Amino acid sequence: MIADFIEFDFLRNTFLTGILIGIIAPLLGTFLVVRRLSLLADALSHVTLSGIAFGLLLEKNIVVSFITPLYSGMVFSVVGSILIEKLRTVYKSYQELGIPIILTGGVGLSVIFISLANGFNTDLFNYLFGSVSAVSKGDLLTILSISLFIIIVIGLFYKELVTLSFDEEHAVVSGIHAKRIHFIFIILTALVIASSIRIVGVLLVSALMTLPVAAAMRYAKSFKQLIFLSVIFGELAVIVGLISGYYLSIPPGGTIVMISLVILLLSISINRKPFRLSEKENSNG
Repeated sequence: MIADFIEFDFLRNTFLTGILIGIIAPLLGTFLVVRRLSLLADALSHVTLSGIAFGLLLEKNIVVSFITPLYSGMVFSVVGSILIEKLRTVYKSYQELGIPIILTGGVGLSVIFISLANGFNTDLFNYLFGSVSAVSKGDLLTILSISLFIIIVIGLFYKELVTLSFDEEHAVVSGIHAKRIHFIFIILTALVIASSIRIVGVLLVSALMTLPVAAAMRYAKSFKQLIFLSVIFGELAVIVGLISGYYLSIPPGGTIVMISLVILLLSISINRKPFRLSEKENSNG
């Protein structure tokens, strides 16, 4: 079965992209879940959808070859993340309020742009739920560059991100520039979501960032183990989901999410120990 993904160019692009997404989505998702910012992924995914709809509208009415829906989705996602960070400073006592504000704004823009583009079409459907045939070589190279960038940045700021995730006040007292690190983190999250839309679909990408992490929490004894197991579960869901989606002729996003959900349910039924990780345990592992 995997031989087909190696033999055909479009399937090979999809398979390699899926492997990359299976790494960076759970990787960033681990920090999101620990920081209790899981809804951030939903907000940015809806903003990304508005960017995709805008890109499709441009493609339909204006011949602009260098502005693809993938790139316009990335731009909207990054702008949305910046606006969320700005709203955190406006509503200091209710910092999470920025998430639903941007989410609803993204939904509103999506409806407008989709309506102007005369409704749903096959391209938009592929962006919503993923496709095994929609990933071009250019998309693969773009996502590869973003993946390398994300991994390098996390490697450089790993200690700061971990400290900020578990105790923001301690991070500030320790001399960490919390606002700067959080800004970098939210930009990385926006890039991950925009990169994942080709495989998982914009409406389902948040599941790939949270479900593998939730499953890994049942077994991890340290934060590094949590990251490692989250990536393993994410890769398993992506690979099996892509193969199943191709041979069953269904969007891969749904199969990836359902497999992630099965992994989570199995992890809950097999191991009932909840994930508890103190800052001291985290510093040791």
